[in-house]
Amino acid sequence: MALKRGGASGVGIGRGRSGGSRLALVVLVFFCVLSPLVFFFGRGLHTGDDNASNGSGTENIDWRERMALQHLSSLFSKEVLDVITANIDDSNPLSLDSFRKSNMSASWKIDGSEASFDNKPKVSADNMKQQTPKGMVTESSDEQSKFVDSPAKLARRQLREKRRLKRAAELVQQDEEVTVKLENAAIERSKSVDSAVLGKYSIWRKENENENTDSTLRFMRDQMIMARVYLTIAKMKNKLDLYQELQTRIKESQRALGEASGDADLHHSAPERIKAMGQVLSKAREQLYDCKLVTGKLRAMLQTADEQVRSLKRQSTFLSQLAAKTIPNAIHCLSMRLTIEYYLLPPEKRKFPQRENLENRDLYHYALFSDNVLAASVVVNSTIMNAKDPSKHVFHLVTDKLNYGAMNMWFLLNPPGKATIHVENVDEFKWLNSSYCPVLRQLESAAMKEYYFKADHPTTLSSGSSNLKYRNPKYLSMLNHLRFYLPQVYPKLDKILFLDDDIVVQKDLTGLWSVNLHGKVNGAVETCGESFHRFDKYLNFSNPHIARNFDPNACGWAYGMNMFDLKEWKKRDITGIYHKWQNMNEDRVLWKLGTLPPGLITFYGLTHPLDKSWHVLGLGYNPSVDRSDIDNAAVVHYNGNMKPWLELAMTKYRPYWTKYIKYDHPYLRTCNLSN
Repeated sequence: MALKRGGASGVGIGRGRSGGSRLALVVLVFFCVLSPLVFFFGRGLHTGDDNASNGSGTENIDWRERMALQHLSSLFSKEVLDVITANIDDSNPLSLDSFRKSNMSASWKIDGSEASFDNKPKVSADNMKQQTPKGMVTESSDEQSKFVDSPAKLARRQLREKRRLKRAAELVQQDEEVTVKLENAAIERSKSVDSAVLGKYSIWRKENENENTDSTLRFMRDQMIMARVYLTIAKMKNKLDLYQELQTRIKESQRALGEASGDADLHHSAPERIKAMGQVLSKAREQLYDCKLVTGKLRAMLQTADEQVRSLKRQSTFLSQLAAKTIPNAIHCLSMRLTIEYYLLPPEKRKFPQRENLENRDLYHYALFSDNVLAASVVVNSTIMNAKDPSKHVFHLVTDKLNYGAMNMWFLLNPPGKATIHVENVDEFKWLNSSYCPVLRQLESAAMKEYYFKADHPTTLSSGSSNLKYRNPKYLSMLNHLRFYLPQVYPKLDKILFLDDDIVVQKDLTGLWSVNLHGKVNGAVETCGESFHRFDKYLNFSNPHIARNFDPNACGWAYGMNMFDLKEWKKRDITGIYHKWQNMNEDRVLWKLGTLPPGLITFYGLTHPLDKSWHVLGLGYNPSVDRSDIDNAAVVHYNGNMKPWLELAMTKYRPYWTKYIKYDHPYLRTCNLSN
């Protein structure tokens, strides 16, 4: 009954409310069957609204609407189609665009993995996926996925972000560390660069120094460097006008600089030249500046300058060595005039007085071997002038055949007061021959001649050999090696003081004969205050003979003022020891040429150190010798290349030597010898 009543009621309702039934039917069909199509058209209409601003929106809406109605007209009646059209309209609250807009304006609430609208029933993400047809992409899908990420995904995203930040910080830190390392390396390289002024033949002479501390001078030179850079680039880029202008400004600046060594020496036109050069450099920078080109040109200029400095340094070394080896014209003139005068003397007037003192062991005997008349005269004069009793001093001079007459004539004309003097010719020592003396035999060998005299030899003077100083002619002279034969030259003497010809005596030296040598053969001042004056500086310790017999850290000592005990010398056969080592060094593998290395070897363990005040060295190479040490020294030594009789001598040390020369002497005036 109920069913029947219900059916009747339903029919009545259908009949009385036909509009309501139709509306319910349309809604049911819309949500169950046509919702995808309605959503599609709503999406299209929304897109059309977005594109309406460019004039195509209305056309797209009409086109989509017509197509939809054409496809649906065959399936639904006119009433159903009217309802669909009404629901598509934006003004209708049930339209899909209205639903979308209210959806976008609603606020989201996140609770776990679910999302809901305010004041709307909660819909799960799975249900939303089921309601969305496959392949359909809604406008809010990206936003929705953004907000519905699970906590695990959010944690992973945060972790990835932290890792990116950490990696970026590490890279920045690495860049900073690399920069710091590069800066430190550059600083270390700058410290290792030799800061000595190169290219000067005498860097300690004040008159030759050029520190360029004046700012204007430096600025002009910097301008000229940049002008030369732009000059090359201008020529490369065919900017001939600018090239000519730069060339002109460079010449003007060079004329303004001249030989100036400071701002005070600059030409009065220097400020104008600086201004003009600045203007042309500014123009050149605007037209020509290219970082790569400028850097390359500066690097090329730096390399060229470095090569020039090296070449000038080699040339300076060669010239300084050449100057040290040669005898000035004035001294050569003096020697020639004295030689002529000597051989014009009758034989009876060529003899010195007091010949009986030459073998008197109670007197103070000196050995002086030299071929320089003026230098020998200073040694004798300074010794006599500072001696308490000149009559007790005996000078034994040995020279070569060329200077024998000059040496005799000088001391015959200028006798050393009451002192005794005797001059000998080394070429008359018949026992000093190549069969007895290893050095003479080696000097006569073909290898030694090639070493010294072959111009195409890779280690000759012209090639700038590092061993240039060992080719000094004094190493070829037996006068230099005669010091190892003192007992043979003076067989009747017990003690003798050996003096070089580049020393000046400032005090009485008689106290040296009373110094106890404690059984040693040689009394000398040690020179090991600095590491480079130890044995390893002079000897080749890679050779087993040297390494086995000597201590590389043993202290060196100086030739120039040496007290020799000739009795101990003979007892220990010092000359035989010297011959042994000299024979072993025939091919120069133990030491280079010279007399100090074989002296260190020969008198190893047989040298007694003297007080340093007896002998001060370095006046021929060291500009920093303490003035008080020089004034308190008994003997000052011009060891080195800057001999006091040469023009390249150090000015501040020269007066210690020149004070013992009488420049008003007729022979000195004739040969233009002046202070």
